[in-house]
Amino acid sequence: MNAPLSLTDRLARGDMGEVVHTLNSWGFTISGHRVSVWTALEVIIVIVGVFVFGKLLTRTSRVFIAKARRLDSTQKLLTEKLVGIAIWALAILVGIDILGIDLTALAFFSGALGLAIGFGLQKTFGNLISGIILLMDRSIKPGDVIAVSDLSGRESFGQIRKIGIRAISVVTRDRKEYLIPNENLMTNQVENWSYSSREVRVKAPVGVAYGADLDLAEQLMLQAAVGAPRVLANPEPKILLMGFGASSVDFEIRFWITDPEEGVSAVKSEVLKRVWRLFREAGIELPFPQVDLNLRDNAQFQRLVAALAERVARD
Repeated sequence: MNAPLSLTDRLARGDMGEVVHTLNSWGFTISGHRVSVWTALEVIIVIVGVFVFGKLLTRTSRVFIAKARRLDSTQKLLTEKLVGIAIWALAILVGIDILGIDLTALAFFSGALGLAIGFGLQKTFGNLISGIILLMDRSIKPGDVIAVSDLSGRESFGQIRKIGIRAISVVTRDRKEYLIPNENLMTNQVENWSYSSREVRVKAPVGVAYGADLDLAEQLMLQAAVGAPRVLANPEPKILLMGFGASSVDFEIRFWITDPEEGVSAVKSEVLKRVWRLFREAGIELPFPQVDLNLRDNAQFQRLVAALAERVARD
C-alpha cells in the first residue's frame, strides 16, 4: 500500500487541486464562515498583488506625466497626486472584488466609520484637500521662498522642497527642515517671496558721523551697492536718509536681488563691507554711541569739585 503524498510532493507534481483541497481543510468555522489556511493565503496574495499593481501603475504614470510638455511643475505635481489617489482607489476596489467581499455587509459600520473620519481624521482630510487647492491655484509651489516661524516665534525664510499629502517641506538656510501642515498655509498669512516675481528688495542701514560730508557718503554707499555681486542694476539701488539719530545720521541702502534662496544676509554683509572699505579710504567716520553730560553749577557742585581737587592734590 502506497503512503499518502505530502503537501510538498503534491506541489512538486503540480497537483494544485489536491494542494488547494488540503490547505482548505486546515482551518475552522466561525459564525458559519470557513477560515482556512488557503483563505489566509488568498488574502495575502491579493494584498501583495494590489500593492505591486498600485506601485507599478503609479511609477508608470509618473513617467508619462514627467514627459508632458504642456504642464508646468505645479500642474505635473497636482496631476501626479490625483492620478495616484485614483490608482490606489481602483486597486483597492479590484482587490475587494477578487476576494469576494460583500460591501453591503459593511453598511452597518458606515455610520461609525463616517464619525471616525469626521472626528479622528478631520485634520488629515483637511490637509489633503488644502494641499490639492494650493497646487490648483499655484499660490505655493516647489521652489518658492516663503517666510516661516520657529517655535520661539523668530521668523526666517526657507525654500519649499516638496509638497506632500499632509504637509510641505521647507528648508531654511541653516539646513533646518520645517514640515508645515497644508491647512496652516490655507488659514494663516503666508509671505511668499517668489509668488509673482523673484525680485526681492534688501535694506541695509548705515550710520554716518555728523561731521562727515553727507553727499560724498551717499555716493560711496551707492558705489558699494552697485558693485556688489548679486545686486541688480535694474531696479537700481537707492540711498535714503532716514533720520537724524542720537549719534549718527541714519541712511538706508536699498537694493534688489533675484535669488532669495541663496540668502539675504550674505549679500547685505558684502555691501556693508564694501561701504566700510570705501569710507576708510575717503576718511568718513562711522560713528559710535556718545553721551554728553551737562553739569549744573550750584553750591553743592562747587563743594564736590573742591573735595575732588583736594583729594587729587593729596594723592
